[in-house]
Amino acid sequence: MTDTPTQLFLGGAWVDAADGAVMPVDDPATGGILAHVADAGPKDARLAEEAAVQAQQEWARTAPRARSEILRRAYEIILERTDELARLMTSEMGKPLAEARGEVAYAAEFFRWFSEEAVRIDGGHGVLPDGRNRMLLSRRPVGPCLLITPWNFPLAMGTRKIGPAIAAGCTMVLKPAPQTPLSSLALAAILKQAGLPDGVLNVVTTSRAGEVCEPLLRGGRIRKLSFTGSTAVGRLLLAQCADTVVRTSMELGGNAPFVVFDDADLDAAVDGAMVAKMRNMGEACTAANRFFVHRSVAEEFAGRLARRMEALVVGPGTGDGVDVGPLIDAAGRAKVEELVADAVERGARVLVGGTTPDGPGCFYPPTVLTGVSPDSRLMATEIFGPVAAILTFDDEDEVVRRANDTPWGLVGYVFTEGLDRALRVSERLEVGMVGLNTGLVSNPAAPFGGVKQSGLGREGGRVGIEEFLEYQYVAMPTR
Repeated sequence: MTDTPTQLFLGGAWVDAADGAVMPVDDPATGGILAHVADAGPKDARLAEEAAVQAQQEWARTAPRARSEILRRAYEIILERTDELARLMTSEMGKPLAEARGEVAYAAEFFRWFSEEAVRIDGGHGVLPDGRNRMLLSRRPVGPCLLITPWNFPLAMGTRKIGPAIAAGCTMVLKPAPQTPLSSLALAAILKQAGLPDGVLNVVTTSRAGEVCEPLLRGGRIRKLSFTGSTAVGRLLLAQCADTVVRTSMELGGNAPFVVFDDADLDAAVDGAMVAKMRNMGEACTAANRFFVHRSVAEEFAGRLARRMEALVVGPGTGDGVDVGPLIDAAGRAKVEELVADAVERGARVLVGGTTPDGPGCFYPPTVLTGVSPDSRLMATEIFGPVAAILTFDDEDEVVRRANDTPWGLVGYVFTEGLDRALRVSERLEVGMVGLNTGLVSNPAAPFGGVKQSGLGREGGRVGIEEFLEYQYVAMPTR
C-alpha cells in the first residue's frame, strides 16, 4: 500500500518511537531496503500498555453486535484491498503474489468468522445438585492482551489473534515480527477505518523484543499472551508469564510427518506433498518436514515429486509465473543450506535442487532428498525451506513410532485409501491436527494448534474465542 504507515500506533494515533529510533524493512528478493519503520523501546511499550488498559473497561461494555460490525467492516475492506495488501506482503516477506492473495482471503476470513462468534458468547443458569443455590454463569473478556505474531504469515497471523480478541471485548498490544511490520501497520489502519475505538489495538514495531515484551508480561496489567513462533522463545515467554500468572496460548514449532502408505493414491499424495511442503516456500510450522514413504512406492513417489519440484519457477514474488519466492533472510537460507549439506554428508542423495543460486536475494531451489539418514539434523528441526527429505518404512507400527519420535506435535499428514488404517493412524499420531489425504489443514473454522512442545490452546474455530474469555460463577440461594 502506497500509504502504509511507518509509525507506531498508540491510543489511536500514529507516533514516532519515543527515542526517535527506526529500523529497516528489507526486501528478501533483492536485499534492498523497502522502508524504515519506528523501532519501539520500553517507554513506547508502556504507552501502548497504558492505552490498552485505559480502553479496556469501556470496550468490554461495548455491545457484542457493535464489535461484530467492526470486524465485518474490516473484513470487507481487506477484500477490497486484496491486490495492494498482497503486493505489500510479497515485498516484505517474499511469497509469490498469487499465494499472497490467497493469504489475504484467508486473513480476512478470520475477521468474518469472529464477527459471527462475537454475538454468540453465552453463559448459563441452573440449580446446583444440592438444590440450595442457583448457578449463574457469565463470560467476560480476559482483559488487555499482548499479541506476538511471526513473519511467515504476517497478515493472517494478525487477524487470527486480533479477531477473537475484538470479538471477546479485549484490548490489545500487537508486536509483529521485525521482518514484516508493514502488513501489521496496514491492518491497524484498516481497523481504524472500520471504526475500532482508540486504544483497543496498539501496534509496537520493534527490533528490541525483549526490552518491549518482558516488562509487559511481568508488570501485572497484561492478562493474556497469544504468541506464534519458535518453541525456544515460547519457553522463555512462559517463564516471564509465570510471575503474574498471565494466561497464555501459544502456537509453537512443528516437525510434521508426511506418511504415504503402499495403498495410497500417489497422484493425491504428490499433490498433497506439494501443498504441505511448498506452501510459503516451506516456511510454515505446518510444512511437511519428514516424508515417510512405504518402501514399495518410495522410488515412484520420489520421482514424481522431484519432477513436480523441478518444474517450479523460482524468482521474485512479484514476477510473472513465479511459484517460489525467496526465503525470508540470509540467516534462513544459511540454515537450509547447512541442513541439506549435513544430510548429504550422512548419505542422502539429491534428486533435484540442493545448490544455492548465484546473485542477489535469499533464493533456494526446491529440493528433494532420498536415502536420508534418520540421524540427519533436518529430522530433528524445522527445515523452514523448500526441502523434501524422504525416508522409507515397512510397516504401520514402525512409521507411527518414528512419526511420534519428536518433542513436537503440531500436524501430521497421512495418505492411504484404507478407511480403517486412515482413522487408526490418525488416532495414533501425537499431533493436534491431521491432514488425511490432503496437504492443507488450516481453516478459520477449525481449531488450529498442537500438543507436546508445539503449543498451548487453539486458534480459530468455535474454541478460538474461548482463549480470550473468562467464566464468572454467581451462586444465589433458591429460597
